[in-house]
Order: sequence, then C-alpha cells, then structure tokens
Amino acid sequence: MLSRPHRPQGYVGRFAPSPSGPLHDGSLVSAMASYLDARAHGGRWLVRIEDIDTPRVANHADTIILGQLQDLGMRWDAPPVWQSQRHALYQATFEQLQRRGLVYGCACTRQQLRNRAYPGTCRHGIPPGQHIRAWRFRVPPGVVHFDDRWLGPQQQDVEASVGDFIIKRADGLWAYQFVVVVDDGDQGVTDIVRGADLLSSTARQLILTRRLGLTYPRVMHVPLVLDAYGHKLSKQNHALALDCSEPLKALAKAWKYLGFEALPPISSLTHFWQHAIAAWAGRFNI
Repeated sequence: MLSRPHRPQGYVGRFAPSPSGPLHDGSLVSAMASYLDARAHGGRWLVRIEDIDTPRVANHADTIILGQLQDLGMRWDAPPVWQSQRHALYQATFEQLQRRGLVYGCACTRQQLRNRAYPGTCRHGIPPGQHIRAWRFRVPPGVVHFDDRWLGPQQQDVEASVGDFIIKRADGLWAYQFVVVVDDGDQGVTDIVRGADLLSSTARQLILTRRLGLTYPRVMHVPLVLDAYGHKLSKQNHALALDCSEPLKALAKAWKYLGFEALPPISSLTHFWQHAIAAWAGRFNI
C-alpha cells in the first residue's frame, strides 16, 4: 500500500525519461529545466527511468540516457530507479483504490470510444456477454484548478474533457497516469518540471494524488522544441539523438530554447552550470 512518505526537508525534483531511445534536443530542454530548478532551490534531483510501457523500450536506451546526462555534467542525488522494478508498489496501490471503490473494470475498446471523453459506459457494471479489458479510475465532478509556474493559472473539467481514465491497460500494463503519481508520491517529489505536452495530464494526476491522500507537487511546464513543420521533437518522430561530443554546444542550444540570452564565454561544464543556475534563480526569484 502506498502511504504518505517521510519527505526530506526542502525541494525534491526529478527527470523521468522513457527509454524508447536516446535523449534528443527536446528531452534535453526538459532535463535542463528540471535540473536547473532543483539546483537553484538547493534541492535534490532524481532520475527515474519510465520503462513501464515495455513495447516501446529500446535496448540499452536507459544506459545511453544516463551516460548522456553524465556527459553534460548533470549529477543525480540518489541512485536512479526503474519503473519496471516497482510492480509490487503499483499493485498494492491499485488494490488500495479497488477496496475503496475508486476503480472499476471496463470492457470498452478504443474503436468504440473514437478518442472521445469516456462516457461512463461500464461505470455501473460490464455489459452482458463482455469481459473486463482495462481498469478505470472514477473521476469526481468539478473543475480542477492549479497554478503552473511557467504558464500561470490553469483549469480543466476532467470529467467532461476526459472522463474516467485508464490506470491499467487492456494489455495488462500499468498506465502512465497511474504510475507517475505513485512514483512521485513514493519518492517525495515536491516539484515537477517537464515539457508542455504533459500539461493536459496534470489535472488527472492531481485528482488521483488527492485520492491517495498525498500532496500534489508544484508544476512547471516548459516550452516544447518543435521541428521545421511545427511538430514536437520526439523519438516517435525520429528526432536525432543528442550529440554529446561537444557538451557545451548542446547545453547552449537547450539554454536558448528555454528563452534565455546567451551566457558569457564559458570555459567548462562547471562554469556553464554555475552561470545557468544563477540566471534561472534570478528569472524565477528563487
């Protein structure tokens, strides 16, 4: 069972890449922002390998990602964790929600839903002759409000726009929306800094966090890096792997994507991070 952890004093941040391939320019921007925010707060920075979606995991990508971070001078403050090694925690938390009647089995297929908000078809039981394919979390009514440290006040009516969302998939794998909440709670994360593509997930994760009796971290969603066609750089879109042979050049490029002016001439990785952390702290009044 997930219980409220003993949180260390102060800030705890994290970078949580999926090992479907090496880091690219877009993922470096998210990693840099989370690292800068943790260091500017004098806090701890954790790395979590989000390999729960096993069909998308690329061989040795986790090792490559950890090596890239080290090449760029980014140091974590505790041994990295892998979601694939945490199934017992997820199962115990799922059973906790199940005992409280907060999850239910669903027989619906993607074809039936056609990317619409879930209408609650199986909320009160599986239709006759069908079987459970996935498990959904019961979303309470009402608008969820939260403040984003980059984008300002946000709100979403999760029931209307998403509906009861899946926490265990039809293929038996745990859903991202579920495991990220369990992991952040278990690791005592106080601040989430990540790409703006995950902004739409925040309200769902906030609701689930509250149902588990935990405090949802502060959030900051930083701008995405787009390709020449205006699409988000991603491994699915075959973004080029980050070239760490010239680490200062890669860092300067990510720094620019975050909207900062060029730093003074930099002679080393240590020098870069010293200047960048000070500039980040000044921008966000830390």
